[in-house]
Amino acid sequence: MRARSCVRPGVSDMKPFFVIPAAGLFALSLVSLSVAHGRAFAAVANPGVMAADEPAGFGPLDPTPPAGLAIDQIIAKMGARESEFKRARDNYIFRQTVKVDTISDDNGKPDGEYLQVTDITFNKDGKREEHVVFAPSNTLERVIMSPTDFDEIEHRLPFILTTEDLPQYDIKYQGRQRVDDLDTYVFEAGPKTLEKGKHYFQGKVWIDQQDFQIVLINGKTVPQDLRKGHEDLQPPFTTYYEQVDGKYWFPTYTKAEGILHFTAGNGSMSQDVHMRNIVKYTDYKQFHATARIIYNGEDITDKREDGKGSQQQPPPAKPQ
Repeated sequence: MRARSCVRPGVSDMKPFFVIPAAGLFALSLVSLSVAHGRAFAAVANPGVMAADEPAGFGPLDPTPPAGLAIDQIIAKMGARESEFKRARDNYIFRQTVKVDTISDDNGKPDGEYLQVTDITFNKDGKREEHVVFAPSNTLERVIMSPTDFDEIEHRLPFILTTEDLPQYDIKYQGRQRVDDLDTYVFEAGPKTLEKGKHYFQGKVWIDQQDFQIVLINGKTVPQDLRKGHEDLQPPFTTYYEQVDGKYWFPTYTKAEGILHFTAGNGSMSQDVHMRNIVKYTDYKQFHATARIIYNGEDITDKREDGKGSQQQPPPAKPQ
């Protein structure tokens, strides 16, 4: 987030972000496979706070190493599973709802809001696209959404720590912890070095002991621009994951909340802005392209031997 100057925003500032030309929501060449919900745990109160006194649902942290499994093995298994999940998630469509509120110091209620609902889907050529389905006027007046904010929404709130990403991170084992009905390994993760122009996740990561996949994260985006009068700040966040297909853990809910301090500069006064951001990922469905039969330049996929068109659709491809 960047602080907005004292000038009241004009009409051009009120346009929704991520406005992308709409495309067909359900391409005719794709077959949707709805997924059933599986293992999950409930969101705890105040999910943006993971202090020394853990909130309800968190058991005591046992710092002793696990028996029969080295820490490096856990990390390697987690990286492999996360890589597998990343490839699988690229074959899912879902709905993403982003709500960013500034909170009034006087009554604790929102005094400005950015809201956008986007369907992440595929076009007829099987390429990813974003279709904005709801975006009322942006009423944020004290802050401006920055490119880093949108990059965070796409890459760090739904954090995935793959084998390919592991060399970039310093990962330290913290212990074992029961979170609701899940037995987890807890790690601290942060970038080894900060490469110019790149942002990283820094914080706690909870790994399911059974599936070796991330089920909860709590942390922040680093680095943040702290230059006086040029601050680009993001509040700490917590993301919950849910097993929606009986195999992989998908990010389903993020809450970010905190007070961002902006110093005076560029025609604006210093201010503290209470931010509360919610991102929901819903309606996960797996999509596969159907096979087509082309003969002499004609699509004969649905033709029968008697020459009459068949209404029967080919069976969907088996999930990978």
